[in-house]
Amino acid sequence: MANITFILGGARSGKSSYALKLAEESGKSVTFLATAQVLDEEMSARVEKHKSERPAHWQTVEIPLDIASRVKEIKSDVIILDCITLLLTNLLMQFVKDDIADEATFLRAAQKETNELLKAIRVSNQHWIIVSNEVGLGLVPPYQMGRVYRDGLGWANQRLASEAEKVVFMVAGIPTIIK
Repeated sequence: MANITFILGGARSGKSSYALKLAEESGKSVTFLATAQVLDEEMSARVEKHKSERPAHWQTVEIPLDIASRVKEIKSDVIILDCITLLLTNLLMQFVKDDIADEATFLRAAQKETNELLKAIRVSNQHWIIVSNEVGLGLVPPYQMGRVYRDGLGWANQRLASEAEKVVFMVAGIPTIIK
């Protein structure tokens, strides 16, 4: 049966580094499942930098949306999903027009994406290390799209945390076990 470790924290809190460390320490085969989309040169440079930080023998799979439909393709023992934050950003952008998000449609899509992912994980026999940003500790975003995004990601984080066997909150590179 699948096992989920869910890692949350703010930007640059050490989430991804901790996920890499956990996977490497397992001594098992690892797939890094990236949700980032390369849309400009700066993002391309970031992606290349992050790839260079991972062991060369790890597989990297890029899936920006609908992860559940491709989970069966991944055969490694450990899967790092980095990250839910960008997955939901990719999803949100499908429902934005003139900087206004279709809130109801996005929230339904976020729930579907998260629930389908969890369903696919549960029938796998792999250890999943899932990374996401905690966005509920800051100010309420001053614009509609930010508030809609925060609400969708907050719901997804709660859902993933409820299903995870282990939840870790990262602060300044220090892991704090929540569950």
